[in-house]
Amino acid sequence: MFTQVELLRVVAVIAKKQDRNRLVSRRSIITHLLEDLLSEKASKDHGYFLAITGLKSVGKGKLVDESNVLFPVVFDCRTFIPSRGEILEGVVYRVNNIGVFMKCGPVKYAFLSARKMPKYQYTPGESPIFMNDELSKIAKDTVIRFLVLAVKWVETRNDIKKEFLILASLEGDSLGPIALSGFDESDL
Repeated sequence: MFTQVELLRVVAVIAKKQDRNRLVSRRSIITHLLEDLLSEKASKDHGYFLAITGLKSVGKGKLVDESNVLFPVVFDCRTFIPSRGEILEGVVYRVNNIGVFMKCGPVKYAFLSARKMPKYQYTPGESPIFMNDELSKIAKDTVIRFLVLAVKWVETRNDIKKEFLILASLEGDSLGPIALSGFDESDL
């Protein structure tokens, strides 16, 4: 689900970026804010940070040591947080006998278990697929419309940092592989 939230962040700017009047440019503050959000990527409460849509205020800077000036910044941000019961679309990037793994927008880990694909049978091979009696096929790079069964936030686990994990299902109407004319994976 896409949401719009108001956030407050304290942005650190290197004191050397001050001009001769000891002022820091608004552009420098916004650049640091964007870099901070990019490295933060997501939060459990708000989801993935997609875009800053408005700047509400930049507070007065406070010199904390000889090298940094801190600025409180209030801004509007568009976010995406997956939620249970939501219908989403994803692109398959891995197929194996237990199910398929998909990417869905900023979500890198959406899993669709073979148990949640009614009437689909696994076909092993060099390019494994799931296929049903109507010859509908799920393979690598297939776009799938799915139901979100569960969502889990992972702060840090092995090489996964600040990610939502999705458990998906095709049990329901209008779910499964879809055809997109002129499809480009970066659009999802």
